[in-house]
Amino acid sequence: MNTPLRRVAIAMMTMMVILIGSSAYVQVIRASELRSNPLNTRVLLDEFSRHRGQISAAGQVLASSVPTDTRFRYQRTYPVDPAYPSSAEAYAPITGFYSLNHSTTGLENTEDDILNGSDDRFFARRLVDMVTGRDPRGGNVVTTIDPYVQQVAYNELARRGYTGSVVAIEPGTGEILAMASTPSYDPNRIADHDPAASNAAWDELSRDPDQPMLNRATQNTYPPGSTFKVITTAAALASGVTQGDTFTAAPQYTLPGTSTTLQNYGGSRCGSGETTTLLNAFRLSCNTAFVEMGIETGADALRETALAFGIDGEQENIPLPVAASTVGEIADDAALGQSSIGQRDVALTPLQNAVIAATIANGGTRMEPQLIHQLQGPNLSVLSSSEPEAAEQAIPSSVARTLTDLMIASEQSTSGGGGVQIASKTGTAEHGADPSNTAPHTWYIAFAPAQAPRVAVAVIVEEGGDGSLSATGGSVAAPIGRAVIQAALQGG
Repeated sequence: MNTPLRRVAIAMMTMMVILIGSSAYVQVIRASELRSNPLNTRVLLDEFSRHRGQISAAGQVLASSVPTDTRFRYQRTYPVDPAYPSSAEAYAPITGFYSLNHSTTGLENTEDDILNGSDDRFFARRLVDMVTGRDPRGGNVVTTIDPYVQQVAYNELARRGYTGSVVAIEPGTGEILAMASTPSYDPNRIADHDPAASNAAWDELSRDPDQPMLNRATQNTYPPGSTFKVITTAAALASGVTQGDTFTAAPQYTLPGTSTTLQNYGGSRCGSGETTTLLNAFRLSCNTAFVEMGIETGADALRETALAFGIDGEQENIPLPVAASTVGEIADDAALGQSSIGQRDVALTPLQNAVIAATIANGGTRMEPQLIHQLQGPNLSVLSSSEPEAAEQAIPSSVARTLTDLMIASEQSTSGGGGVQIASKTGTAEHGADPSNTAPHTWYIAFAPAQAPRVAVAVIVEEGGDGSLSATGGSVAAPIGRAVIQAALQGG
């Protein structure tokens, strides 16, 4: 080969290398950046022209993509289990939706890079796809959800027409077994490729005053009422209080420096004497005794204990975003007394209250809650698997054992015992501008079996379920929690 031809060949080879390199840079290295650029009008067509990965739970598909004969080659669907016609609604707060017109929510949003295949761990596969012309595919997300427990949790709320949430956690691992929120919605309606149908569904759901697209388990906070007494008790026990120590049994308590009085449920005395033991006060959920005990324990101890349980701490996504739970301002002893019974500015998500129950069940060790069990490649290769992660030892194991005994006594006082032994605490929380004329939120937190826990639950039912002023956690929320515990222990 003569010199001119050699130079031409080298120049052509150099241009080919530059062309391949620049193409790889744009299509592989900058793929995520360009994909997320809102000015890129080809994003939607590209997204819906590739096979998006599945979201699943214990082998049950919660979200998948099916081929279509339109220019958008794949339709995102949320399968309905024939045995459970409401299954798409049951999982909607977890999966969210993937829509042409309304973007993404839930795991469809937080795990989008895995599901659409643009995650950096797919770099080599994207390069091979580009060179070979193979259709790109996304990876899969396997959740920790137990389908049977999830469906029972959703059905227990939905069949009663309640607005609320249920969260179930495995105490030893932090894995979330159920995360139900009602009312809910069918994500298939918003995922519809017909713009008119999708927009109509969006308008209907977004204008609904009951907020069916809100995940109440993670996005709403509520006053926890008497369920917060486990935190107050933990702080007192850690400071040296025992089950036999006594506190006021008076039917009402005047907050220090004020004329404001707090009273026990129904205005009743806590037992027959002037004082009552911590055991009896916890069993009967006596407000006056806990106001006195909280004030004696002190604001610093209460706040430090709450922080150890994850309240007021840095909120970790699961990976769904989680609203911050808080103790709020405690300016003086009057505020401390109110906070000690879970009122005033104390506000928790149902997820946080489930973590509290799970921490006590786990001997005082708080585990990080987890919703993702495994991330997989398109060929089902494992990219990552969840491992139990201890956040901290929130309370000594001795305090956890005492709390367990107290919660067993509380459960027996409301259910009469029988069957599997459950440790629990109910709550009836005032809220609103006129609490005395507003139906309370009702709570139930629990774990079972009490001495060898396998599941911890938190249940919130807004405004007593049916708006009754006489609603209580024991009458409204507890039956739901017990049904979910039974489902978790029996399995599907």
